[in-house]
Amino acid sequence: MELDPKTIPYQSMYKIMIGSIVPRPIGWISTRSAAGVFNLAPYSFFNAVCSNPPTVLFCVTSRASDMSVKDTLRNVLDSGEFVVNIVSYPQAAQMNQTSAELPADRSEFDFAGLTPAPSLTVQAPRVAESLIHYECELDRTVPINADAPGGATVVFGRVRHVHIDDSVLIGTDKIDAAKLQPVGRMAGAGYAKIETFFDLPRPVVE
Repeated sequence: MELDPKTIPYQSMYKIMIGSIVPRPIGWISTRSAAGVFNLAPYSFFNAVCSNPPTVLFCVTSRASDMSVKDTLRNVLDSGEFVVNIVSYPQAAQMNQTSAELPADRSEFDFAGLTPAPSLTVQAPRVAESLIHYECELDRTVPINADAPGGATVVFGRVRHVHIDDSVLIGTDKIDAAKLQPVGRMAGAGYAKIETFFDLPRPVVE
């Protein structure tokens, strides 16, 4: 099958993309609203950008139902900061709970039974149960057809501080993936428990 994206509904293109671009890392984004409410939501359109300066990104897709701004994006724009919490398998069910669309005055921390922990450089809390956290300040946002269903706003964050649980640390700068037990996002309701790892040394060209 050959596809021209302009000839199919954006919903079909979405299904193809999330079914083939897998497993996707999950950015579990915590923010603090202007009213002081702690917000938490998972985003699987998430990744690293570069290490100098350390920068990450996540994408807030446009809500097709009413095109209202999601709490995470509103809070990031208001506060200029957020925390990326890395999801390990023991937190998978609670992470999924935080994907519920709660009203802005309710905290997903309370809803999912999670513990907010204070950050060092930002007002947004960390998820205490998570093993790795990136405290970030907003670098920039890039809207891509954000005022239409299927569009998104790309949020870039500059990492200001990193918390790493000693249990997943090898030496001073390596992460033990087997102990981290990362969770990846698949399509639909699917997730992947990533527990098989293999090495492929980069080829050397003479």
